[in-house]
Amino acid sequence: MRYAQVHTGRQFVLALDHGEDLLEGLTRFCADRGIRAGYIPTFVGGLRSARLVGSCEPLVDPEAPLWEEITVETLEALGGGTLAWDTEKDCLAPHIHVAAGIKGKSAEGRVSHLLGATVQFICEIPIIEVTDIAEGPALTRRRSADLYDVPLLGFGMGS
Repeated sequence: MRYAQVHTGRQFVLALDHGEDLLEGLTRFCADRGIRAGYIPTFVGGLRSARLVGSCEPLVDPEAPLWEEITVETLEALGGGTLAWDTEKDCLAPHIHVAAGIKGKSAEGRVSHLLGATVQFICEIPIIEVTDIAEGPALTRRRSADLYDVPLLGFGMGS
């Protein structure tokens, strides 16, 4: 277990409109406002399409992360995540998961890590900033060579 006490800063509600790229819009909004760390407690919206981590094939190693993706169309989504600073690429690294119902299939669901999405009608995203600490961004994301190179949440530049 790892943890850090954090302090919240500014709070925003971002509305992404029809046809916008969800992750691009979110990342651009954060860059324009200097947000380097934060969290999205929950968001709601319609998605024209979404790229999710997933596979239709049997998993070779169920313990290893899955790097494959599927594309799903016409969804109603509920999600949340963290916004941390990628120390290697020197940019924001959103980590967002969604639970989404496919509208045309009796709201049959998909739940996974979001890799990308295009908004359908609107996506409403509350963002709560976590303020930087003396050593840098309050939340960081670095790859762990010991765990399949998965990017893990860290606290400050020293973790």
